[in-house]
Amino acid sequence: MIQSSTNSRKALLVIDMQKGSFTSKTPRFDTEGVVDRINQLAALFRQQGHAVIFIQHDGSSANEFVPNSEDWELLDGLQVEQTDLLVSKYVNDVFYRSELQAVLAEQKADELFMTGCATDFCVESTIQSALAKDYNITVVADGHTTGERPHLTAEQVIEHYNWVWQNMIPTKGKIEVANFKSIVQPIEN
Repeated sequence: MIQSSTNSRKALLVIDMQKGSFTSKTPRFDTEGVVDRINQLAALFRQQGHAVIFIQHDGSSANEFVPNSEDWELLDGLQVEQTDLLVSKYVNDVFYRSELQAVLAEQKADELFMTGCATDFCVESTIQSALAKDYNITVVADGHTTGERPHLTAEQVIEHYNWVWQNMIPTKGKIEVANFKSIVQPIEN
């Protein structure tokens, strides 16, 4: 599924997988599994010459996730290579007043694979924004995570949003939700 036609370039977005979002006070569902799947996808994207983009929240204005602080750093388990791209964001939607769209244009990427944290905040708002910008989107169903919410478990939140995204009506592009195995299986055969 990651195989690219000559007209399509893909980018893997890894949203907010930062130490400050994964603390004992903010546990996330299946963190190790999500990190492992992101690492494997990133390796495949690099192998095939597609962009891997790590997005980090810069909350300097709220004195949170300040660049170069421990909270701002990416999780130790993530495998980041020198060829990967880094983009700062300032609100839930990664596209809002960030360099993301320019980076995607430079990479000629029109298909985005979405992963990261938190399902119901930054991942969700970025997907909505990407749809409005006519990108083709593949949400990695088991490649995003969140924490418990007052009325839903983290697993229920993830299941709910995967359902929402599967049933969205895209503008010009497409949106699909696929689990990790179905994305990498065609490559392994």
